[in-house]
Amino acid sequence: QVQLVESGGGLVQAGGSLRLSCAASGFTFSDYAMGWFRQAPGKERDFVATIGSLGGYTYYSDSMKGRFTISRDFVKNTVYLQMNNLKPGDTAVYCCNTVLLGDYIPLFGSWGQGTQVTVSS
Repeated sequence: QVQLVESGGGLVQAGGSLRLSCAASGFTFSDYAMGWFRQAPGKERDFVATIGSLGGYTYYSDSMKGRFTISRDFVKNTVYLQMNNLKPGDTAVYCCNTVLLGDYIPLFGSWGQGTQVTVSS
């Protein structure tokens, strides 16, 4: 079955960096655009970034442009999110999923456990 396992979160000071990873299994990784979403306490889950099925297309939510970089490794079936210049407003649980391009919504109904990112001021 589909498995998405996120890792790499942690506590970091404002201005710092983190690299998140999402290991995917149970489906043909190269057939799907992948993406990251995040959910802050008391808020809805928001789209963060996506990368096309072949890796040549990327798209970011406006507030992440220039700070976050999404990439994917087809050997490891893993998608990454490099986050630089982190801000307290980036504090959230970050999750990955397949993505419907254009609408930037998750395709799969199942989610991994996510990884907590906490940015202190």
